[in-house]
Amino acid sequence: MSLRTAVPDSTDRTVLDGAAGPIELALDWPPEAPVGIIHIGHPHPLFGGTLDNKVVATIARTFAGLGWLAVRPNFRGVGASAGVHDEGTGETEDFLRIIDSLPRQVGLTHRLDPELPIAVAGFSFGSFVAARAAQSLSASGRSPRFNVLIGCAAGKWPMPTVAPETLVIHGELDQTIPLSAVLDWARPQDLPVVVVPGADHFFHRRLGVLKRLIRAHIQGMHAIDSGRQTV
Repeated sequence: MSLRTAVPDSTDRTVLDGAAGPIELALDWPPEAPVGIIHIGHPHPLFGGTLDNKVVATIARTFAGLGWLAVRPNFRGVGASAGVHDEGTGETEDFLRIIDSLPRQVGLTHRLDPELPIAVAGFSFGSFVAARAAQSLSASGRSPRFNVLIGCAAGKWPMPTVAPETLVIHGELDQTIPLSAVLDWARPQDLPVVVVPGADHFFHRRLGVLKRLIRAHIQGMHAIDSGRQTV
């Protein structure tokens, strides 16, 4: 697989049936056939969080530029998605439904191999949904290839234990979710946390740093895999 970086070839908007009604999705397509599918959760719907959030879009563009299809759903009650906010329970249910059913959707079956690797990511409240989805997938023997949690919701919601290779990025000056709360959650797991100096919760003027960190993580994990294959 080539680890070039490019911009998404195109972004489509579509809807998928969910337990509470339609779920609106943005699909950021890579320039060539996808090498995997990443599902990305956005910030809290009751505080203006949508799939168009700039951190969520940065995650999507970074993965799409490395060959992945990036899927950004609007949570319940946001945009064209039906339902009402469900404190993470219904949102996780919808997240898993999208992961399972997207490759079988009319118009996508010829573009998506159902055996493509899966990754999950989330920002703020979306990190809680993504982590819960990853936990469910791992319990069923379908562990995501990558887990990326930014502005992690530790201390705000009951974040589960995550895989040891999870990329956790947090702003030093985050006033919404204090860094100390994230470290308290990560410490019992021996889970590293990448701290961006001077960054607030929304990573103002630090989106380029996020992109570089995510890209380096993906490249590093692929390098590790390649090394294992040659041993």
